[in-house]
Amino acid sequence: MAEPTAEDWMQEALHEARMAYLIGEVPIGAVIVHQGEIIGRGHNLREHGQDATMHAEIIAIQEACEYLHSWRLENCQLYVTLEPCLMCSGAIINARVPELYFGARDPKAGAVRSLYQVMDDTRLNHQVTVHERILARPAGEMLENFFRDIRKRKKAAKKARRAAAEKN
Repeated sequence: MAEPTAEDWMQEALHEARMAYLIGEVPIGAVIVHQGEIIGRGHNLREHGQDATMHAEIIAIQEACEYLHSWRLENCQLYVTLEPCLMCSGAIINARVPELYFGARDPKAGAVRSLYQVMDDTRLNHQVTVHERILARPAGEMLENFFRDIRKRKKAAKKARRAAAEKN
């Protein structure tokens, strides 16, 4: 059997993103791989947990640290469907993750390539090798569809409120 590719692992992250989508969370998913095995999974749970730190990457990092009984995730790879934000980039660096693979860029909050290039800062005590645009199209399309659905629901609710107000 062939070794899994970066695209195979990103498919797992996309599965996590779909789980977030199904529960009304922004569809971002992450997996952490160690020696060919997924040891951490996460998808956004910020709304359900009412916790701003419940990003896919943070949840996956916590799970992987628990699995390895260590805060150091050396010899691991993190796959995430969207470019990490500043908070998640900091967590990736602090957890000593050596390799990051991400799908779509995030022009509004991306801290790896878009707004900032945190992981290129040689002043930091840990360097992360970055691989980008792995299955970027399906990751980006899922986010676009999610936000399109939200706008449609808001528009329909506004229309219904107007119709109800006109009846009264």
